Parts: sequence; C-alpha cells; structure tokens
Amino acid sequence: MVIIISGCGITRGVRNDQALVRKITLKGIDKDFSEAALNYVDKEQQPNNWLNLQFYYLFSKKGKREIGEGPRLLDSNLVEFSRLQIQKFLQSKGYLKVKVADSIIVKKKKAELVFTAIEGPMFRIRNFKDSIYDPKVKSLYRETRKSYSHVNTGGRFDTDSLAYDRDQFYLVMKRNGYFDFYRQYINYLPDSSYNKSVVDLVMTIDNPVDKPAHPIYTINNTLITISRSNGRVEGKADTIQVDSQFRFVDFSGRFKPHTVTDYIFQKKGQIYDLDKQTLTTSRLSELNVFRNVPSPTYEKLSDSTNRLNSKIDIVPLKKMSDRVEAEFLFNGGRYGYNVGNTFTNRNLFKEAAILQVKLNWSVLFDNSNNGVNGVSAGIQNQDFKTGVSLIYPRIISPFNFPNLAKFGVPHTTFSSNFQLFYQKLLVERKSFINSITYDFFETARKQHSLTPINIEFSSGVIDPVARKALLDSNRFSYVYLIGRTTFSSGSQYTFQYNANELNSYKNFYYFRGSLDIAGNTLNALSKVLNTSKDTLGQRTMFGYTFAQYVKGEIDYRLYRSFGGERQFIFRFNPGIGIPYGNSKQLIFEKNFYTGGANDIRAWLPRTLGPGQFNRASYGTDYVQRSRLKYLDQFGEIKIVANAEYRYKLADNFFGSKLKGAFFMDAGNVWRLHKQVENPNGEFRFNNILQSTAIGIGTGLRFDLSFFVFRLDAAFKFKDPQFNGSDQWVFIKHFNELLKAGDFKRAYIQANGTGIDKNGHVVGDSYNFMQLNFGIGLPF
Repeated sequence: MVIIISGCGITRGVRNDQALVRKITLKGIDKDFSEAALNYVDKEQQPNNWLNLQFYYLFSKKGKREIGEGPRLLDSNLVEFSRLQIQKFLQSKGYLKVKVADSIIVKKKKAELVFTAIEGPMFRIRNFKDSIYDPKVKSLYRETRKSYSHVNTGGRFDTDSLAYDRDQFYLVMKRNGYFDFYRQYINYLPDSSYNKSVVDLVMTIDNPVDKPAHPIYTINNTLITISRSNGRVEGKADTIQVDSQFRFVDFSGRFKPHTVTDYIFQKKGQIYDLDKQTLTTSRLSELNVFRNVPSPTYEKLSDSTNRLNSKIDIVPLKKMSDRVEAEFLFNGGRYGYNVGNTFTNRNLFKEAAILQVKLNWSVLFDNSNNGVNGVSAGIQNQDFKTGVSLIYPRIISPFNFPNLAKFGVPHTTFSSNFQLFYQKLLVERKSFINSITYDFFETARKQHSLTPINIEFSSGVIDPVARKALLDSNRFSYVYLIGRTTFSSGSQYTFQYNANELNSYKNFYYFRGSLDIAGNTLNALSKVLNTSKDTLGQRTMFGYTFAQYVKGEIDYRLYRSFGGERQFIFRFNPGIGIPYGNSKQLIFEKNFYTGGANDIRAWLPRTLGPGQFNRASYGTDYVQRSRLKYLDQFGEIKIVANAEYRYKLADNFFGSKLKGAFFMDAGNVWRLHKQVENPNGEFRFNNILQSTAIGIGTGLRFDLSFFVFRLDAAFKFKDPQFNGSDQWVFIKHFNELLKAGDFKRAYIQANGTGIDKNGHVVGDSYNFMQLNFGIGLPF
C-alpha cells in the first residue's frame, strides 16, 4: 500500500476550476487559543488527512463506498462562515473588539486559507456580584461557589467560563432536591465599560413563576417494571410489594426483587439527588443481565408535599448465550488451532448470578522434523482447558459487609478449572484449581481483588523413555519440575489503580500489583501433625507434597497524550517468585515466561531466556532439545519494559478507524539461582544489561469501536543468547533479515533437532521478524 500510494497525486480528482484545501494559517491569535480556534474552521474546509484521501481515491469508487474521506474543496461561503466562527470564539474569550479577516492563496490547485485577527484588548471582570431571590438557594450558592467557579474578579471575561459555572451550579441544585430547577433560571448580566476594557458582572437566579421559592422534593414510592426480553409487558407478571417504597412487577418471571432494589440508591424520604439517580442506572447496567436500563422517570404528587413517585422500566437480556472463538497459527512448518466455547447463563437463581462454562482446546502440529530421528509428523502438543465460574454481583461472606456498590458492582466468584497438557514424547500434566475471589472498588480509581482461598492440585507423568534420557543427562530438575505431583493452598491479592482510564487519551498512570502466597498454613499443620516426608525430605499432606512459595508482580504504565489520538505509553512489568520452606522449586505453572503478542513481541511465547541461556548448549543431544522446546525457557524472575507510540492513520478504512504504532520491547526472564540445566540463565545485577533482549517494531490497529484488531511486525534487535557484539543481531546481520546466509545456517547447525535421511542437520531457523495478530491492545 505504501508503494502504491507514494506515487499518487493528491489533486488528481480535482478539476481545473477547483482547489483542494491543504493548509490553514492563523495569524495574530493568542497562542493559548490558536489550537482551539482551528476547530472553528468548518470541517469541509479543513485539510484532508493525506492517507484518508488516498484511501478515498483508491477504494471509494468516487464516493459510492464509504472509505476514506472525500477531497475538501475550496468554498468561499464556508470560508466566510469560518471567519465569523473564529471571530465569535475570540469574543467569547474576552476579546470583545476583535476583528478577523480572511484571505485565500491558490497554487497548483492547492489552497491555503489565512485568517488574520486583530484581537484588541482583553476584557477582564472588574466587579462580580450575585442577585438570588430565594434565600436557601443563595446560601447554597455562596457555600459551594468556591469549589467550582471559574468566574472571578480580575479574571478574563470568558463566556465559556460563565457556561461552565452555570452547569456546575445546576448540578449542585439537582443534588440537593431541586428536581424542578432548570439552567434557564441562571442568567449573567454583563455591563461593559468599552473604553476601559472591563466588565461588571451580575449573576441572577430567578424564582419560579408565581412561587416565592424553589421547592425541594423528596422521594416517595418506586415502581420497578421488568419486561420480557423482547421489551413487551404482557401476560402474567410476578407482582410483589417489597416494602413501603418498592413495588416490583416482573413480566419475565426471572428476578428476585432484591436483585434490583439493592442497587437503587434513592430511598424513600430522602431528598431527590441526580447523582444517586445516575448511580442507580450505572450499577443496574453493570449487572450485565439487563439490555436497557433508562434513567428513572418521576411524577410529582398532586398534593403540596413536594414528593416524587419514581418509575424504573427495565428490559432484560436473553438469559443464555453461547460464544465460539477460534484462531489459527502457522510458523515454519508448525501449524495449529485454538478453539474455545463459552456458555453463559446470565441469571442463575433469579439473583443476576452469572454462570459461565468454558471449554478450550489447543493443538500444535509439527511437520518440520518429519522423519527425523524416527519421529513422524503429527501432533506436537495439546492443551485442553475447562472451567466453571459462578459470579454473584455482591459480596457473599459469613460476615456483614456494607453496600460496596458506590463506585462499582462488587463480585464474588466461585471457580473451578481443570487443565490437561500433553507434550509429545515427554509429559502429560494435569492441574485442578478451585478458588473464591472477591472483587470490589474502594473508589472509582481503586479496585481490589482478594482470593482468600485458592487450592491447586497438579501432577505430571513423564514418558518413560524421556524420563530415563533426562536422568542419564543429569537433568534432574526437569524431572522434578514437570513430573512431580503437588498441591498448594494459599491466598492471592491484586490492587489496581486507574483501570477506568485505560481507554481514554488522558495523561495518567496505571498500576497493578499482585501477590500470591501459598503453603504457610499447610506447613504449620504438617509440623503440628508431624506428617511424613517424601524422598527429598519435603513434608506431605494427605500423601502429597505441598508447595510453599511467594510470588509478586507489578504492572506500571505511564500514558501521555499528544492530542489527535496520539499517545505514548511506557510500561514496566517486573515480577519474582520465591520458593521457600517446603519447596525448592516453584510449581511449573507458577514460573514466568516471556515473548508473545503482549510482551516482548519479537520472540514467540516461551522462546526467550532465561538470561543468556543458549539452547545450543544441548550440543548434539537433538532429541532433548526437541522434547524440551517451549518448556526449558522459564524463570523465577521477570523484568519487561515496553515503550509504544500510537497515532491515527485514517478515520475510515473499510469501516474501521486505522491506527499505527511504533514500539520497543526490552527484558527477559532469569533463574533465581545458578542452574546446571540453564547455563548463564541466573539473575546477576552486574549482567542485567548483557542478558536483556531488545525488540523493535511497528504495527497496525483496526479500531471497530467495540474491539480492536491488531497486527504487529516485531524484529529482534538484541539477542542475549549470544555474546558481546554478536548480540546486536539486527545491526550485525541486517543483510540476512529476509534471506538465509552464513549466520542463519550456523544457527541451524548449533540448534539442530535431528538429522534427516540425507544426513543433514535440521532444526529451528533463526527468524528476525515475528508477526503477531491479536484482539485488543497489548497494554
């Protein structure tokens, strides 16, 4: 596309009597307002995005398809309209005497619009006072004004600030029972001294017609109506008078009253509060069982008590759904698929409890070593996962907790998961995990996740031939790691900050910290009960060795916006796992791995590290190298850093918004201690730079609003498995980026996985580039 577009002129669709707007120049405008002033130029007179315009020329068939954007042609009427809009904008910013002129420069069918402003003096507020007839309203205004007002004596006379103050006090009134209050009651009366460039300002709030004051309303009764999934209210309904406030009418017959009433925050006798109304609508929507939750409607009682009856009409989602997902991968003779199915029951026990049943099956086929070492092509490994989760929208506990839904719906999740992993000619591993997790919000920004009970059972059965070969080559730790049976009982905790900002373009930072501790309770019990020990001297419970460890991980991200959907993100993601007490190694599933679409993207998952470990250290042990692939590159320590710049390319590319990214990834995993099986794989402070991998790349993001397709091309820049200057593979071997040469041939010789029938060493080739396809952003 870049090659094609580079030869395309941007004016080829423009007639000789037309001109394409390519530049806008603003002169004489205060730098604080120049960027905002550009927005007041009519959209049809703003220059095209170059790539958007090329997409239009190439794919839209002269506007018949909605792809890209049509050429923005010069229109003198719209230029005059834009001039007036810029002038009004500057007047609203205090330049009441401003005059704006326009001029047009056309050259080779390209037009430049020039807007020149003579701003004159800025008008400032000399005096400010209020005139409010209702004494309660006056008191409320004077009590709250300092917390939000942008209108102050000596400040710039800015009509945007006046509108902001009006909106803020309108919300104050709506939070304090003034249901009937409207913005139109608030007026600003400026009296300008034109020659002195000052304004005397009076803010007035009128009373309602024929009333001495603004009435304060309280909540009375609430009618809750739940329709059928098709939105109809017909047939027999479950009707319950819950208490003196709530009357519950359910035409779907699927909900208990407290499922809804627990999240209605406006209670009988309380004053009307717009924030509580919004909170009610938000929380009911977040239950994920209702398709439509409109804002409550209110009816004033006909008497003089100033009470409101409210009505909430809700349309539920269909009770059950099923989602199937699949993906296919291909890389150098290996191909595979991943198929998943998720069944969801959205309203179990009539309490908005969500039941999810997940099945996932992954299969990897390998034809790269067909016939090598007597091994035929076929399934290399399989991974089958199934899990059941029951999610309640509340905290379920033997202890009484207050309503924690002010900042988000709390959840209690009961889950049970089973995994079966098979690696051909090596191992079959099973794991079974049961847990209870509580998720709740402390504030809108602070989220906690606590798993007080997490019980894991895992076992591995190594192929007898592979087991003997591992023992004969003194790789005892792998036999212990992937072949042992163990279980653990522990707790987990995760804290997140600013997760609610992740889809925004603001300047902010995100933090996620997690802690996983296991085995302490079992260790104490085993000592008290004096349980038996296994052959390695580790205590057992119920006949099995139990694991004891602590594992922590941090995900810190810094987001910086440059406007126009341009954003820079820096991410730092360290982690460490430490076995202690009854364990000398982490459980296999608890180790860190790196590489992949969301990590260090120039490497496939589980193919980097640990440290400077090089799989060439297997020598001519081709079978072991082949068997242990994807299993021998792990560590108890992880440090990953990512830097990514994101920007917009086109607004409309076949129905999606096309965005781009440049990125750099760095990091690795390391072993906690020196290990014979992973030479040079241990973590050392004096070797951290030498053992760090670096990848660079670029990518495209196809933003469809509800999800994002992502395609990244990442290149190995520095590879820690080599030494010295040989690590800088992108620079030193750039000539072999897209072809084979001496370096790649030597790599296959050193990393062979077998010998073919012709006596040639075969194995994994060295790939500089890795393509990653994913859904969603990497971070």
